[in-house]
Amino acid sequence: MQLVWQILTAFALDLIAGDPRWFPHPVKLIGRLALKLERPFRRAVRPPRVAGTLLVVTVVAVTALVTWAVVRLAAAVHPLMGDVAAVLIIWSGIAARDLVDHSTAVWRALTTGDVAGARQKVSLICGRDTDRLDEAGTVRATVESVAENIVDGVTAPLLFAALAGPVGIMVYKAVSTLDSTFGYKNEEYREFGWASARLDDAAAFVPSRLTAVLVPVSGALCGERPSDSLRIWRRDRNRHPSPNAGQTEAAVAGALGVQLGGVSSYGGKRSEKPTLGDPLFPLDPGHILRVNRLALVTCGLALALFVGGRLALAAWWGRAVVP
Repeated sequence: MQLVWQILTAFALDLIAGDPRWFPHPVKLIGRLALKLERPFRRAVRPPRVAGTLLVVTVVAVTALVTWAVVRLAAAVHPLMGDVAAVLIIWSGIAARDLVDHSTAVWRALTTGDVAGARQKVSLICGRDTDRLDEAGTVRATVESVAENIVDGVTAPLLFAALAGPVGIMVYKAVSTLDSTFGYKNEEYREFGWASARLDDAAAFVPSRLTAVLVPVSGALCGERPSDSLRIWRRDRNRHPSPNAGQTEAAVAGALGVQLGGVSSYGGKRSEKPTLGDPLFPLDPGHILRVNRLALVTCGLALALFVGGRLALAAWWGRAVVP
């Protein structure tokens, strides 16, 4: 029950206050550690893939050890301090409020006719080139980013927190940060970032699919298109280049009755991804608010599922070990 209350408190704090800017954000610290270790590992180990793999193991292990030590040391001062430390760490790993705030800022700019401002704001939440996007392209980029980041920013961290508390959520954030830092398919990182990318794919495999299954349920609760969400998810989920991102993007596309994917630009290079969903409706700024609502409900359902699953498992284990 202690961990359950820690997770619920952290989730509530995120919805109320968003990212705790005053708190030394663990993700930034993890990213700095990874970058500082890159050159020494490249120098010490010749095959880039082996060097990158050893760096991943080191960063994940250090993250787990430091997180465990912080919580234990805080609890040694006072049990309540241990709870506070755990809540702060879990809170820092959840980004539901920030995701909605960033996408709503794009919607606000579009509804006032500030397309240039909307392009700048959507560049904060997606990696594609945004300087030439029209209104529909800006909406598509925003909807895709929200759909993908439901998993990366909220449901996957929640699942790892439910499984292993503060250490679990920080291990997942370390894996995700390593992928964001090194998981590129260019000459510099294709081999060195191989382990980072593969581990991130593995870590998000289960949460992305659990989340995608919850999207049609959220669609029903939000008055969207649950049957189309399930149909498009089953049809298009594996068309995306990422084995995980396409899961929720396909489900969201079906729920909203829109088409995602297609032509984008990254680093000045044209990229044409397979389309997800059917273009039943043209994309407009209103879809940003609708995907936000869908995302929040999905996150709430995931929280209930993961916390409920932990409580059910604890109850079963208690009955199994205590006659």
